[in-house]
Amino acid sequence: MQLASNPVLRHFAHIAKASVLAAAVLCAGVANAQYQKGPDPTVATLERDGSFAIRTTTVSRLSASGFGGGTIYYPTATGSYGVIAVSPGFTAYQSSISWIGSRLASHGFVVITIDTNSTSDQPDSRARQLKAALDKVVSNASSRTNVLYGKVDSSRMAVAGHSMGGGGSLAAVRDYPQLKAAVPLAPWHSTKNFSTVRAPTLIIGADGDSVASVSTHSIPFYNSIPSSTPKGYLVSTTKTTSSRRTAASTAWSAST
Repeated sequence: MQLASNPVLRHFAHIAKASVLAAAVLCAGVANAQYQKGPDPTVATLERDGSFAIRTTTVSRLSASGFGGGTIYYPTATGSYGVIAVSPGFTAYQSSISWIGSRLASHGFVVITIDTNSTSDQPDSRARQLKAALDKVVSNASSRTNVLYGKVDSSRMAVAGHSMGGGGSLAAVRDYPQLKAAVPLAPWHSTKNFSTVRAPTLIIGADGDSVASVSTHSIPFYNSIPSSTPKGYLVSTTKTTSSRRTAASTAWSAST
């Protein structure tokens, strides 16, 4: 489902842009006091782009291995940064998630937004593609002739995604325990049990999503993750009042 073509998901993206996604990754284990880049995060700073100037470089489909190519967003300042791979949802392209790349990179991360091998790829395939994309970024950063040289901390990798891409991010932290965090956005997956997930995970659901409904996807996913794993659940709700769509974040629960 294309993010831009669905009013519920457009609205959901607006909420995520406001602060949630950046806050989630900053707090979920990819960043901590030891590795912090830039100023302390606040609600005000996370509601807009961060303090880092960024640039982009592309990974063509032909040069990609295991995924369909992508765009890498990275801070121009010297230093090494945690790296995040982000997958779009079913039938969507990386253009639907490009805002995630620029927003997170501006807060001090290297981010790759990917195209999948096929827009109909299922979540487990997307999980493998997210890992392949992370490996590509790490490989590029090891080359002295690459613009990413020295900018990637391969010990701090995370994943995110929307819809089937969100399900893919859950599958990725299940299958690749070296990953440090996951932020699934309105995730969809036919599997409901993620009891082996140990990486900090924030699931963000949208109650108006008729495809990845919170009752059959986000909530079961959240409940299946052990209480010993740092986890959180946020749901955005939509209301129609005088023909205007308004929204609020209505639930947040986390175990620490």
